[in-house]
Amino acid sequence: MEEAAKTFVVQVRCVGDAAIIYAGDYLNKLRGERIERECKRQLELGSRALIISFRDTELINSIGVSILMGVIDAAERGNARLIFSDVNNHTANLFEMLGLTRHVSLVKDEGEALSLVGEEISASKSAS
Repeated sequence: MEEAAKTFVVQVRCVGDAAIIYAGDYLNKLRGERIERECKRQLELGSRALIISFRDTELINSIGVSILMGVIDAAERGNARLIFSDVNNHTANLFEMLGLTRHVSLVKDEGEALSLVGEEISASKSAS
């Protein structure tokens, strides 16, 4: 497992003003730091929304959760929307219990996340 973590490359897919970042199967210190760096890089590149997909994530350890709190902070400072997609029930309950859901939207999948982002960006452009 440790060897796989060393070769972990953060996968990213950009759709309009949104960046979808894939968390991988185990969110620990090493992967979490790489994901956080990628989220900050996407914000610097002008992303207005970050979607972190947990579709392949089986486990998130406590350090992974604390790093996600850093991502929440970075998104708030950058006035970007942060959405977690494809979160399993166990992880959703953990996020709820820890209060992360006060700062992040949990959605069923990437399609729902992109739809939500698209509606918000359209609304903010028409309001300007």
